[in-house]
Amino acid sequence: MRIINTLIPVFLVSVFQISVAAELQRSEVEAMLNKASKSKPANLRRKDLTDLDLSHLDFRNADLWGADLRRANLSYSNLSGLVLDLTVMTGINLEGADLSNVSIFGVSMMRSNLKNVNFSGSRVTAIMDNADLSGADLSNVNWEADMKNQSMGLMRASLKKANLRGANLQNAKLGRAMLKFADLSNANLENADLFSAVLDGAIFNGANLNGADFSQSKVFDADFTESMIKGAVFDGVKGRHSARGLK
Repeated sequence: MRIINTLIPVFLVSVFQISVAAELQRSEVEAMLNKASKSKPANLRRKDLTDLDLSHLDFRNADLWGADLRRANLSYSNLSGLVLDLTVMTGINLEGADLSNVSIFGVSMMRSNLKNVNFSGSRVTAIMDNADLSGADLSNVNWEADMKNQSMGLMRASLKKANLRGANLQNAKLGRAMLKFADLSNANLENADLFSAVLDGAIFNGANLNGADFSQSKVFDADFTESMIKGAVFDGVKGRHSARGLK
């Protein structure tokens, strides 16, 4: 089952890499966006946009479903409210971009630059291992696994070894998320839901965990040194004996 859980998103990504269309240039993308409207969005569906500089653009009237955005630079661009399911985003640069209220499903965003990105209110099921989300706004996100839709194995947000230092995860839903060895130092997880999350080796130094729910989560070798845990729930956690900073 572990092999299936890991390979399913990668398999979906591989399928849509094969089916992408011809490459476009920034000037062509800009022209399409300038003519686009809500009723007639720019058709970037499954387009090959790899390695392009698409920074500071407004994509809110664009259809990017299944597009290949590997290593593309979309820093400080506006993608708010878009459906980005099955896009290919490995190594993408989204620093400072607005991805509030987006939907991202079945996507690899490994090793991506997501510094200071606005993910607030988003619904994401993606692989973000080794991504840099330092300073990101993840408030009110719904990144928990949908247990009613797991016919292909457990699909969940994976943030192994991700940098979440100083990120805002207030009220975030991260049930069953994979956060092994993630760095959440000085992050705000007030009232966050981490039910049954995998937090082995995670770092919570100086984090605000007030009111957070860690029920049934795994915290083997996690570091809670100097974190605030007023009202936090640790019912049924596994590995508490090896976690540092928890009394």
